[in-house]
Amino acid sequence: MPRFDVIGFDADDTLWQNEQIFIAAQNRLKEILSHYHRPEWIEERLYETEMRNLQHFGYGIKSFALSMIETAVELSEGRVSGHEIQTIIDAARAMLASEVEVITHVPETLTHLAQSYRLIVITKGDLFDQEAKVARSGLGAYFEHIEIVSNKRPENYARLLERLGIAPQRFLMVGNSLRSDILPVLSLGGNAVYIPHHLTWAHEAAEPPFGQVGYYEIEHIGLLPNLLRELAG
Repeated sequence: MPRFDVIGFDADDTLWQNEQIFIAAQNRLKEILSHYHRPEWIEERLYETEMRNLQHFGYGIKSFALSMIETAVELSEGRVSGHEIQTIIDAARAMLASEVEVITHVPETLTHLAQSYRLIVITKGDLFDQEAKVARSGLGAYFEHIEIVSNKRPENYARLLERLGIAPQRFLMVGNSLRSDILPVLSLGGNAVYIPHHLTWAHEAAEPPFGQVGYYEIEHIGLLPNLLRELAG
C-alpha cells in the first residue's frame, strides 16, 4: 500500500531548469557594469538588493529585473545610461520568453507516479510567469492541482493542505530547496525528498536535516519511484 496519498512537486529546478537563466542575466549585468566595479562586487551587491526587495516585490523574474536596475543605478552612482537600462530590461524580457528545459527523467517519472498517486505542484513566484512555464513545459496534465504561492512558509503549506484535504503525514513534498521545499513541510509533520541541484540559489540554502523523521535525499528525480517502493515495502 502506498505510504503517501499525495506527492507535491516544486517546479523551478525540480521539474525544469530555472536558475541558469538568472545566472545568464546576472552575467549580462556584470558586463554592463564592468567599467564601474569588479564582477564579484556586482554579484554581491545584486544579491543584497534582491534580499532587500523580496518583502516589496516578492520572487520571480520581474522582481529580479527591478533589483538589477536598482543595482545598476546604485553602483554607477546614477551614471548608468538609458541604453544600458534598456539592455537590462531586454535581458529580463528574454528570461520571461526563454524555452522551458524539462529536467532529465521528469516525464517518465511523472508518468509512472501518476498511476498510483495524486500529484500536485507547489511553486512560488510571479503568477503570470509560473503559469506560462507550466504551459510551455507540457507537464500540466500530470497534476490535479497547481498552486502558485508568494512564499513557501509552513503556514502556506498548512493552508493548502487543509484546503485540499491532505493530512500532512500522508503528504510528500519533492524539491531542490531545503529552505522552501523541505524544512517547512517537515515542520508540519509531513515528508520531503530533497533533490540537490547544482545551481540552487544561495537564498534557498540550509543545513540538511539528516536523521529527521520524514526526510529523504536522492541524487535525481528518476530515483523517486524506487524510493517510494522501498518506503511502501
